[in-house]
Amino acid sequence: MPERIPNLPSPFAALTTEQKATLYERAADLFSEHKKELFDRLSLNRTRHICVVLEDIYQSHNASAVLRSCDCFGVQDVHVVEARNPFNPAGDVAVGSSKWVDYYKHTSITDAYSHLHRQGYRIVATLPHENDTMIGDLDISQPIALVFGTELTGLTQEAIDGADAYVKIPMYGFTESFNISVCAALSLFSLTERMRRNPSLHWQFTPDQLLDLKLHWAMQAISDGEKVMNSLIANL
Repeated sequence: MPERIPNLPSPFAALTTEQKATLYERAADLFSEHKKELFDRLSLNRTRHICVVLEDIYQSHNASAVLRSCDCFGVQDVHVVEARNPFNPAGDVAVGSSKWVDYYKHTSITDAYSHLHRQGYRIVATLPHENDTMIGDLDISQPIALVFGTELTGLTQEAIDGADAYVKIPMYGFTESFNISVCAALSLFSLTERMRRNPSLHWQFTPDQLLDLKLHWAMQAISDGEKVMNSLIANL
């Protein structure tokens, strides 16, 4: 799974747009035409306007299910806080999605929030509070970082206090909360559908970001991809 380190430049950051395009053309010769067509098509629906933050998720099947939902809804980035529990997604549930979604590790929720605020995100904690905004009414004009807590105890008080806003999903049964993976899937469906229908939002990747994304995906598609990509870069 392609872990990214916050504030560390992309390995392709020093390349010009023309060099990136050339590099991708050469890399694409090493995997199937079908995969290249998928990359070209799916990358156009990828977004960083919405990202997900997971605080100390310890059940591997839930972590994997969230990754799968992010991939399905085109959400590229997941920020993982490992203050107590290591992030350990189960491959059989993720069904390969972990290869195409980027995740960033943080040692504390405050570190994650600081990083996301610097990137221009509004931190939105998912909570079943009385006065929370319903997910369908949440303002998405600004990039949103949607925060989910542990399966049993939810978000820590630190995560709640540091959030900029709070959101909930409407429920009409006896059960007071959704499973975290279900909550993430429902929330992402609602937000990404509204995002894609809003012509005023610049939610898609820029052309240069698209190249970066497809280059990272290419490393996942090629056997020993990082080594191969470094060799191709050296021969540009």
